[in-house]
Parts: sequence; C-alpha cells; structure tokens
Amino acid sequence: MRQTTSLSAEDAAIAAGFERFYELLRRLTPRSELSLTAASTLHRLDRGGPRRLCELHAPEGVSQPAMTQLVTRLEKEGLARRGSDPEDGRAVVVTITDAGREAVARRREGRTRALAALLEQLPAEEHAALVAALPALDRLSGLLAS
Repeated sequence: MRQTTSLSAEDAAIAAGFERFYELLRRLTPRSELSLTAASTLHRLDRGGPRRLCELHAPEGVSQPAMTQLVTRLEKEGLARRGSDPEDGRAVVVTITDAGREAVARRREGRTRALAALLEQLPAEEHAALVAALPALDRLSGLLAS
C-alpha cells in the first residue's frame, strides 16, 4: 500500500476518469419512479440486508428526517418495510421487500443493457482491460465500506 502525502497527477486523472464514468452511468440509468437516493437506499438494503433507520441517512448524504420521509414513501410504495429492532424495540429497522428487489433489478438491467451497447463498440483489448480492473475496483469500493 502506498503512502500519500500529496495528490499525484495520476490520482487526479483517476478521480477525473471516475467522475466521467459516474456521469455516464447516471445518463445510462433508465429514468424511473425512483430518485437517485431512493434507488441507492434500496440497493444498500438489497446488498447489505436490513438496516436501522439511523444507519441509512449518513451513507446517502441526507439528514435523518429526510431519510425518514424517504423510507415512509418507499413503504407506501411497497418497496420497503419497517419493523422493530429485535435487539432494541425502540429502534426502527428497514427491510427491502420483494417489490423493492424487483425495482433494483429492473434499474440495474436497464443500465446494464445500455452499457453493454457501448461496451460492444470498444476494441477487445479495452474491454478486457475493464474486466481486468474489476477486482481492484471492488477492493477500492470495499475500503469505504469498512
């Protein structure tokens, strides 16, 4: 692991590349009934399992009252449900429903189809380079999750 005291041109180029790719993914994601925060929250619940309501707001960059409103909306739409925390009955635990999982899957499939159309336009070597980078990208994502 390398030590970083100042930003290198390479790190800045990687950050800029990620920003461009993030914008690409946002543009490729089909417009749906879900806001970006709602979709991200459902994805987090799908991937990580039930979470206390108080654990959801910070990773999404919203206030706890805003997350409470979002979860209320997701619950009304049948995409998530609330329950009591078995360890602390005063706390609220949010769980994704089957309908929520389907919404996440539809969104992912639409984005994947749109991205696949672009990937077909890349030369085989560049496509292979993207595939080879996936383990490093997963490790990088995991560093923030820790």
